[in-house]
Amino acid sequence: MVVRETLEQRERDALSPLAALSARSKGREKAIEPCPLRTCFQRDRDRIIHCKSFRRMKHKTQVFLSPEGDHYRTRLTHTLEVAQIARTISRALNLNEDLTEAIALGHDLGHTPFGHVGEAVLDTLLKDGFQHNEQSLRVVETLEGGTGLNLTWEVRDGILNHKKDGEPHTLEGGVVSLADRIAYINHDIDDAIRAGVLSLSDMPRELLVTLGESHGGRIHTMIMDVVAQSYGKPVITMSKAVGEATNELRAFLFKNVYVDSIAKREEGKARLLIEQLFRHYVENVYVLSTEFTKNLAGGAERVAADYIACMTDRYAIRDYTRLFIPRAWAEI
Repeated sequence: MVVRETLEQRERDALSPLAALSARSKGREKAIEPCPLRTCFQRDRDRIIHCKSFRRMKHKTQVFLSPEGDHYRTRLTHTLEVAQIARTISRALNLNEDLTEAIALGHDLGHTPFGHVGEAVLDTLLKDGFQHNEQSLRVVETLEGGTGLNLTWEVRDGILNHKKDGEPHTLEGGVVSLADRIAYINHDIDDAIRAGVLSLSDMPRELLVTLGESHGGRIHTMIMDVVAQSYGKPVITMSKAVGEATNELRAFLFKNVYVDSIAKREEGKARLLIEQLFRHYVENVYVLSTEFTKNLAGGAERVAADYIACMTDRYAIRDYTRLFIPRAWAEI
């Protein structure tokens, strides 16, 4: 018996008519033999979890650069929180939880070291710009392992379109897009309070009344609202009241945490580090492995950006130190 066929039939029997069915996937760029045990979306999830880019996220900044403490979020823990929230919503809406999970686990694979500051620097240095969602797609299509992961169209679409202004072609992709926002708004508040950058009394009272006083309470409110507003409908959305409050809370974070807070004071150094590494590798692109130089048709700048975007925070610091900081020596 082929277990995968049983799982595909279970999807047809149990999921919403609006769900993306694995048996009806638009497929992969390179056809492969179907797995006897896993649906194509389950297989994509496993490919993402086992790839190097996924493991590197544990040493990439979420918001706070090089925080002292074990409990601050990293890009990896952010990804896991997004996946948990997205799966909860997807399950409640009878959508394809496996597709949702695969998109969520892959959505930030292309994020740079030092969080959004790294993305902003590369965006100014590349003539065609740099966006982490596009880089995440590039990772799974081209860079990972030198050939990409050969994921299904639906997963790649969700990864590319997970940003606030994206338009995913599946409801599962829409779930991840909202789950990403729910996760980072709430865990960034949690981390900011832990860091002493914010206190609960600093937050706008009217937003707490609408969304909830606690971390878990706000997440619960947002998830329940998404499910209530989206159930049985061909769109993933929030109510006007919760959506507006969520956007206002996000704007509050930009003003009080993401820009000019004490926790962001090292960002200027991170900018200079990324800029100098970029210029070095543009001029010395052939020192890189063929995993990167095979893409030289796109130009040395593109290859340098690919290489830097793959770095963890600590690797970028180590590489900068190796290249630009004099080392002590002694005559023997």
